[in-house]
Amino acid sequence: MNQEAPIIVGLDIGTTKIAAIAGRKNEYGKLEILGFGKAPSFGVQHGMVLNIDQTIKAIRQALENCYASNPNLEINEVYVGIAGHHIKSLQTRGDIVRNDTDAEISQKDIDQLINDQYKTVIPASDQIIDVIPQQYIVDSLQNITYPIGMSGVKVGANFHIITGDKNAIRNINRSVEKSGLRIKDLVLQPLASAAAVMCDMDFEAGVAIVDIGGGTTDLAVFYEGVLKHTAVIPYGGENITNDIKNGLGVLKTQAEQMKVQFGYALADEAKNNAYITIPGLRGQSPKEISVKNLAHIIQARMSEILDFVVYHLKQIGMDNKMLNGGIILTGGGSQLKHLIQLTEYTTGVSARIGYPNEHLASGHTDELTKPMYATCVGLILKGYNDYENDKRALEENYVKINTSYFAKEKASRLAEDGEEWTEDEQPEETADARQHRKAAERNASLKGFLDRMKTKIIDMFTEEEDAKL
Repeated sequence: MNQEAPIIVGLDIGTTKIAAIAGRKNEYGKLEILGFGKAPSFGVQHGMVLNIDQTIKAIRQALENCYASNPNLEINEVYVGIAGHHIKSLQTRGDIVRNDTDAEISQKDIDQLINDQYKTVIPASDQIIDVIPQQYIVDSLQNITYPIGMSGVKVGANFHIITGDKNAIRNINRSVEKSGLRIKDLVLQPLASAAAVMCDMDFEAGVAIVDIGGGTTDLAVFYEGVLKHTAVIPYGGENITNDIKNGLGVLKTQAEQMKVQFGYALADEAKNNAYITIPGLRGQSPKEISVKNLAHIIQARMSEILDFVVYHLKQIGMDNKMLNGGIILTGGGSQLKHLIQLTEYTTGVSARIGYPNEHLASGHTDELTKPMYATCVGLILKGYNDYENDKRALEENYVKINTSYFAKEKASRLAEDGEEWTEDEQPEETADARQHRKAAERNASLKGFLDRMKTKIIDMFTEEEDAKL
């Protein structure tokens, strides 16, 4: 195990369950699971926190179970998934004109370009959750994926902006913070799931991630390595359970058990002469349920969800010829029998189940490879992506600072001896310079961390009334 890598925790606040997973990357870049806990969720409906007290209890229970799996863990901050029918997205375009055109395009320029998009005008009741660059434009050059290091006067990009309702976001923040945790970042759930179940070839080929959760079905479409579209469909596994409960006149717990154990997403695959016996209530006679009727109820709701998927794909022009990677089904609802066949029949696109074992190291429990934990595993991967990008930017900055520092030092020494120094020479690092560099690294790392946390906290609690004052 790589002891220098940080331990990152993903917290999935779902409609039916709350899961907490702690992980750390090993020396081979694979994710080792150090702790895992889950608890039933009672305060969340359709991905939105409606009862803060019950949500807090469920989060604490999940944390206690996570600590029970590894008593040595200490969890202070978490990456949290967000979903719900309040989530919306829009496309924007932004540009900046650089003053120093001789210098290379740097990460600072890209950060400025992205930060400008947070000023996009949106409804007063909404808040920007994330700004995702799609493709960059440098002067007249288009479709650039990585502009850093290029030269140009005008730098622009197309952006995918994700927004959510302020009150819904505030309820998530309060629930997590009152549970004794800090939110490192809020991540859209389909993006987290995509990170867990996709590989580089999937991003390039073009795929649609369909994450069927308890309260919502989340959609994310990728093509040629670019996020093309996101959407939240306000139906999920709990809607199927309620349909079974109302349609067959059984209890909700019985409906859930029948769905999991005997449910078929394709009614033609169910046997005509198969029946399920349900115990009667308070002395009543047992009830027999036809497996065929059960399958018809499940197929009706799943077909409705997949019709929404088809609608969104048509809206962005991503027909079956463009999604060479097909549809990847994940989430708890993806475990329904024969769902792949129904998906292919409804959409005309090949489908498969996405398991979150693409990036996991060996030795984890089999339960964690189930699609229902894809979001939680993806949240950890998102945290590592942030960590590695920050580290890379910091190291690149150190190289520039150190080279300049060493060059000036050597040029000064050579000048005293009446010699000239050329840029082709490689400056050497003295003991004093090395000590100076390490101190600067520690200070810069601490300052960067505090600045990022300060910005997140300010954004989290800023309200419209505060802005007016």
